[in-house]
Amino acid sequence: MQIFSLWIQLGISTLIILYASNFLAQTADEIADITGLGRSIIGVVLLATATSLPELGTGVSSIVLFNEVDLAAGDVFGSCVFNLLIIGILDLFWRNKPILSAVGNTPIIIASLSILLVSVSILGIIYTEYLNQINFLFFNRIDPFSIVLLLLFTISMVVIYKVEKNNNSNNDSSNSSSSLKKSGLIFLSSAIVIIICAVWLANLGKNIAVIMEWETSFVGTQFLAFSTSLPELAASIAAIRINAPELAITNILGSNLFNIGIVLFSDDLVSKNIHLLNVISNVHLISAIASIIMTIIVVIACKQQFSNKIYGDVTASLIVTIYITSSISIYQENFQLLYFVISLFISLIIALTVRLYFNFTNSNVN
Repeated sequence: MQIFSLWIQLGISTLIILYASNFLAQTADEIADITGLGRSIIGVVLLATATSLPELGTGVSSIVLFNEVDLAAGDVFGSCVFNLLIIGILDLFWRNKPILSAVGNTPIIIASLSILLVSVSILGIIYTEYLNQINFLFFNRIDPFSIVLLLLFTISMVVIYKVEKNNNSNNDSSNSSSSLKKSGLIFLSSAIVIIICAVWLANLGKNIAVIMEWETSFVGTQFLAFSTSLPELAASIAAIRINAPELAITNILGSNLFNIGIVLFSDDLVSKNIHLLNVISNVHLISAIASIIMTIIVVIACKQQFSNKIYGDVTASLIVTIYITSSISIYQENFQLLYFVISLFISLIIALTVRLYFNFTNSNVN
């Protein structure tokens, strides 16, 4: 009965997060119109930050209240993987061509930056233990890799803002300040509700892991990551409904930037006398590697030459395959299956590159 009650609470918390995230998407779109900044800037800077609040709330509360660092780390890396799965899901429902062929260059920039940050976090997991002797400044309190992640996130936001600001330089504000205050208040209220539910999710995740005798890293990567990524899913669906695919994609990729740059840093900041990346399980490397592979797939697919629907189906299939493979590998704590899929992915990329090369040369000849 107790485990049934926990699953019911998990479902209720998830539904509340999903409901509140709809208001986030709606008011974010209103703020974009009011300020004249455009949907892309709001999607990356504001909406992506807001939809990532569950990861922040869950991660911090997992460590501060329950001392579960693997639960927090699993939620971060698992959310990155699940967010990318959302792109594959959206691709299956987007008209008669791949959704990634309908976006501009901004998603490529965001995706490339997220690959950089995830790569740094991987280095942190592997090499942080060799930096434990460093007592310079506050490195004995905060992981130096976490500081690098925060700096890279800040630089990324500046770069993305400047790029999108130039693209939307002709947009003007069209609504009153009172409308902006109303939209901002609704946006803030929705964000607070999401944070409260995220804290409760951390408690539920810990209890489920204990009762089911599952590893906290698996619970964080699968169940908490799914629940805390629902705002990204809801916001992306809302963006598709208003025919704004770039808003959906930039929101998802921007959320991954926030997860690695801000959430991991915050988790490390609240950890007591430890370097977070040094003490978490190496199984999180599976999620990190999987997210890099999936992001590379997204970058490659963000090209106009992939405008045929078949490429969208291939992209979605690859993303779903990587997600399922990483989930099985994490549950079994087995890296071998993921290595096999990496090899398969490289082979497919080579084959696809050769195919595109011959298509390009043939079109030039004709």
